[in-house]
Amino acid sequence: MGIIKPKKLKPGDVIGIISPASSPDDLTKINSGVKYLEKIGYRVEVGKNVGSQEGYLAGSDSQRVADLHEMFRNKQIKAIFSIRGGYGSGRLLDKIDYKLIRNNPKIFVGYSDINALQLAFFTKCGLITFAGPMVAVDFHDEVSAFTEEVFWRTITSNKKIGKLQNPRKEKFYLLNKGRAAGRILGGNLSLLNSLIGTEYLPKLKGAILLLEDIHEAPYRIDRMLNQLRLAKIFKQISGVILGHFVDCIEQDPTKQSFTLNEVIIEYFQNKKLPVLYNIKHGHIKDNITIPYGIKCVLNATRGYIEIPENAVL
Repeated sequence: MGIIKPKKLKPGDVIGIISPASSPDDLTKINSGVKYLEKIGYRVEVGKNVGSQEGYLAGSDSQRVADLHEMFRNKQIKAIFSIRGGYGSGRLLDKIDYKLIRNNPKIFVGYSDINALQLAFFTKCGLITFAGPMVAVDFHDEVSAFTEEVFWRTITSNKKIGKLQNPRKEKFYLLNKGRAAGRILGGNLSLLNSLIGTEYLPKLKGAILLLEDIHEAPYRIDRMLNQLRLAKIFKQISGVILGHFVDCIEQDPTKQSFTLNEVIIEYFQNKKLPVLYNIKHGHIKDNITIPYGIKCVLNATRGYIEIPENAVL
């Protein structure tokens, strides 16, 4: 199966908005995000079931998958943006028509729980997707100029992406020296772990593994990294990029705990893998958009990450 790059987004194109996971607590955030997209020159089509609520899900599985299918089916829609993460994307994986997606490749954007869909789309369709800003999270309020600039350039330009830069050119941290080349895959550590043993996890042989997470105590990060170790994933990959692990601390000050850094050092130091840390990607305001499945060069010795190709056609 070949790799599929979607077509670039052009001014005036229609962006489809869906909620494949949870719904925002405040639905006005969706309206604010839509206004932002319209203000900068795009048209917006909101999924029929957006705003639905069923427990912690944005409507039933069948409603959420219907919106997803409709956006890929509709020829007018040129990109599909997620409203937020939360929980629920993984419940859709065995209900999706992957042939429909393969035959109608489009820019697909989200992160956090949406990562489950992105990994499945790459596995089943070879589609490059984008770990980037979400409508009711990143576009509803004051938008980060850094996030904006990187994101829109990534999905509207068919020039090669080049070297990734942190905001204010803050340096990446070196954990292990070395150089590797491979496709960037992974994303949210919890979501990646949830796909181990399923048909939706991509083959990771030779991949550059990107990891980030939020609100997970150090012992939980330890457990998830240990699962990757036991699944022999560290023996398959060629390098590691560590994004931000937000609020991954022990909340109870009376409990004995390792720090997050101690856990990360234990798993990655002394491995024969190049590892860079402190890449501004994850559940943060200033966020580097990452195209999943794209070719990447990781030179940890010299402290850079380069994407030597375009992500859109």
